[in-house]
Amino acid sequence: MKTVPQVTAQQAQAAVNLFISDYIGDRFTADQAQLSVTDEVWQVPIILTYPMIGSLGQVGEVLVSTSSVAILSHTPFDEIKRTGLKLYEVNRDAIQNHFS
Repeated sequence: MKTVPQVTAQQAQAAVNLFISDYIGDRFTADQAQLSVTDEVWQVPIILTYPMIGSLGQVGEVLVSTSSVAILSHTPFDEIKRTGLKLYEVNRDAIQNHFS
Protein backbone atom coordinates (compact mmCIF):
# COMPACT_ATOMS: atom_id res chain seq x y z
CA MET A 1 0.00 0.00 0.00
CA LYS A 2 1.41 3.36 -1.04
CA THR A 3 1.38 6.25 1.37
CA VAL A 4 0.95 9.86 0.37
CA PRO A 5 4.06 11.92 1.15
CA GLN A 6 3.57 14.55 3.84
CA VAL A 7 6.41 16.58 2.31
CA THR A 8 5.89 17.98 -1.19
CA ALA A 9 8.50 17.94 -3.93
CA GLN A 10 8.85 21.72 -3.56
CA GLN A 11 9.43 21.43 0.19
CA ALA A 12 12.09 18.77 -0.38
CA GLN A 13 13.78 20.93 -3.02
CA ALA A 14 13.71 23.96 -0.70
CA ALA A 15 15.23 21.90 2.13
CA VAL A 16 18.05 20.81 -0.16
CA ASN A 17 18.68 24.39 -1.32
CA LEU A 18 19.04 25.45 2.32
CA PHE A 19 21.38 22.50 2.92
CA ILE A 20 23.45 23.50 -0.13
CA SER A 21 23.72 27.13 0.98
CA ASP A 22 24.77 26.05 4.48
CA TYR A 23 27.35 23.44 3.48
CA ILE A 24 28.43 23.70 -0.16
CA GLY A 25 28.17 27.27 -1.43
CA ASP A 26 27.14 29.14 -4.54
CA ARG A 27 26.87 27.82 -8.10
CA PHE A 28 25.18 24.66 -6.78
CA THR A 29 21.41 24.28 -6.56
CA ALA A 30 18.74 21.64 -6.09
CA ASP A 31 17.02 20.36 -9.21
CA GLN A 32 13.49 18.92 -9.24
CA ALA A 33 12.74 16.29 -6.60
CA GLN A 34 11.55 12.87 -7.68
CA LEU A 35 9.87 10.26 -5.49
CA SER A 36 11.89 7.08 -5.06
CA VAL A 37 10.50 3.82 -6.41
CA THR A 38 9.48 2.89 -2.86
CA ASP A 39 7.90 6.34 -2.22
CA GLU A 40 9.93 6.54 1.01
CA VAL A 41 12.26 9.38 0.05
CA TRP A 42 12.55 12.33 -2.27
CA GLN A 43 15.60 12.06 -4.51
CA VAL A 44 16.86 15.57 -5.16
CA PRO A 45 19.70 16.07 -7.65
CA ILE A 46 22.31 18.74 -6.98
CA ILE A 47 23.40 20.56 -10.11
CA LEU A 48 26.15 23.03 -10.96
CA THR A 49 24.67 26.09 -12.61
CA TYR A 50 25.71 29.56 -13.75
CA PRO A 51 23.49 32.59 -14.33
CA MET A 52 22.65 33.12 -17.99
CA ILE A 53 24.31 29.78 -18.87
CA GLY A 54 22.14 27.33 -16.95
CA SER A 55 22.85 23.86 -15.69
CA LEU A 56 26.22 22.31 -16.44
CA GLY A 57 25.19 18.96 -15.01
CA GLN A 58 24.46 16.90 -11.92
CA VAL A 59 27.14 16.74 -9.24
CA GLY A 60 25.36 14.77 -6.52
CA GLU A 61 22.10 13.84 -4.85
CA VAL A 62 20.34 14.37 -1.54
CA LEU A 63 17.69 12.07 -0.10
CA VAL A 64 14.93 13.79 1.86
CA SER A 65 12.33 12.04 4.01
CA THR A 66 8.77 12.11 2.68
CA SER A 67 7.43 12.42 6.23
CA SER A 68 9.59 15.39 7.31
CA VAL A 69 12.09 17.66 5.62
CA ALA A 70 14.96 15.75 7.20
CA ILE A 71 18.05 15.18 5.09
CA LEU A 72 18.64 11.42 5.22
CA SER A 73 21.82 11.17 3.13
CA HIS A 74 23.81 13.04 0.53
CA THR A 75 26.70 12.66 -1.86
CA PRO A 76 29.94 13.44 0.05
CA PHE A 77 30.93 17.12 -0.17
CA ASP A 78 34.36 16.33 -1.62
CA GLU A 79 32.76 14.32 -4.42
CA ILE A 80 30.28 17.11 -5.17
CA LYS A 81 33.06 19.69 -5.37
CA ARG A 82 35.32 17.40 -7.41
CA THR A 83 32.55 16.68 -9.94
CA GLY A 84 31.68 20.38 -10.05
CA LEU A 85 35.29 21.28 -10.80
CA LYS A 86 35.38 18.75 -13.66
CA LEU A 87 32.20 20.23 -15.14
CA TYR A 88 33.65 23.72 -14.77
CA GLU A 89 36.85 22.69 -16.54
CA VAL A 90 34.90 21.19 -19.46
CA ASN A 91 32.84 24.41 -19.76
CA ARG A 92 35.53 26.93 -18.75
CA ASP A 93 35.69 28.76 -22.09
CA ALA A 94 31.92 29.27 -22.30
CA ILE A 95 31.78 30.45 -18.69
CA GLN A 96 34.69 32.84 -19.01
CA ASN A 97 33.50 34.21 -22.36
CA HIS A 98 30.08 34.88 -20.95
CA PHE A 99 31.36 36.81 -17.95
CA SER A 100 34.22 38.72 -19.59
